[in-house]
Amino acid sequence: MGHSHLHATESSEPSASAMAARRRATVLLSAVLVPLGVVTLLAMVLLWPSGDRSSLDVASPYATAEGVSFERGTVREVGQGDCPSSRPTVDAGGTAMTCTIAYTRPASGGGVIPVEVTPELAKANAVEAGDEIRYLDLAGVIQGGAAPYVFVDFVRSVPIVALAVVYAVVVIAVARWRGLRAIIGLVGALVVLAQFILPGLVDGKPPLLLGLVGSVVIMYGVLYFAHGVSARTSTALLGTVFGLGVTALLAAWATDAAHLTGVGDENAYTLVNGADELSISSIILCGLIISGLGVLNDVTITQSSSVWELYELAPDTSARRLFASAMRIGRDHIASTVYTIAFAYAGAALPVLILVSLYDRALLDTLTSGELAEEVVRTLVGSIGLVLAIPLTTGIAVLVVKSVAPTTGRPRVPAGRHNHAAGGGGGATPAVLAVEGAGTLAPGQRLVALGERRRRPVEEEDA
Repeated sequence: MGHSHLHATESSEPSASAMAARRRATVLLSAVLVPLGVVTLLAMVLLWPSGDRSSLDVASPYATAEGVSFERGTVREVGQGDCPSSRPTVDAGGTAMTCTIAYTRPASGGGVIPVEVTPELAKANAVEAGDEIRYLDLAGVIQGGAAPYVFVDFVRSVPIVALAVVYAVVVIAVARWRGLRAIIGLVGALVVLAQFILPGLVDGKPPLLLGLVGSVVIMYGVLYFAHGVSARTSTALLGTVFGLGVTALLAAWATDAAHLTGVGDENAYTLVNGADELSISSIILCGLIISGLGVLNDVTITQSSSVWELYELAPDTSARRLFASAMRIGRDHIASTVYTIAFAYAGAALPVLILVSLYDRALLDTLTSGELAEEVVRTLVGSIGLVLAIPLTTGIAVLVVKSVAPTTGRPRVPAGRHNHAAGGGGGATPAVLAVEGAGTLAPGQRLVALGERRRRPVEEEDA
């Protein structure tokens, strides 16, 4: 009985027909994305903030009065002693209070000075010898009264810069040039955030349009710069734009329906008191749109690449089977990324979670309270937009690859593959490929012909 095999060999380069299909897909997607990009840029120009902050009256915590300055120094020793701030009490015949004092040598030179540490940090033993700190020098305005040197904050420049350098080195070492482009794209995204979105909110621009336009501009830049201009990237970008649209609509509804006012936040109070026309609800709405950008980009680029890989492995697979195969990958991605969003927000809000867990309240009341409502809504809105973006991106990718697929009269053998048949008399029988199922091979499998026309995937050891 004849027994024939089809051996798959690795090929780093796609076939000529696959390259032609990609070029046709790029042209097709450009017909949608180029006008969308032009409209987005026009909207960005119309929404560009004026930069006028004259109406704001926000006091900077780092502003100092005349004779007062922020200084840096290195802690030499930490100990307990009479609080310098209790000197007026002692002068009046009272008893001095005991507090933690960081004996610090100023960076500008001079002798060691006593810096009074706040009770919160003293309780946690956070200040240690060798720490570099910032302190408030009140010696120019206080003579014999309260503490002339008060702890303000730690100097964290060295560890944070070192961590950023390690992060960049790891990303570039693993992802190489694509990793470098991704980091540069991230810097560009932060520029858009700082120069367009934040000043636009201060100017009172429509938050829904501002967040949506800014996010689309960021995605255009980040995706194309990091992943290159290709049909896969364009497909992912189109899916991301759809996902952003869904997220924006959900965020607009949820912000109003859940009454997210942000009044429980100390920073929100500062903004409200500093500018009467500034809307905290608008800031929250814009934040809901921006918060899901990273994960949304991740799932759309993965789904787009999955569809293209499945199509190029089995170009004759029907659109329905291609969609079903890609969605099996997408469902696994949904399961993992939903956890990612939930745990990311839980980690960021951990102190609040601990605090509200100590209250004697029902679980539903706790989750819907002012302290947690914003985080809960952010998690749910981001997750819904993420989940819906996966079938949207998959469907777009399938439509694109099928629209540009070459029309041939018979299935083709992908480049780098050959077949041979060996029978009892040594003759060769040509085989016609007919892949069952979704038309894809699992790892460790290859196609083995049974008879002359019917083939199925079997395990490697069956060969």
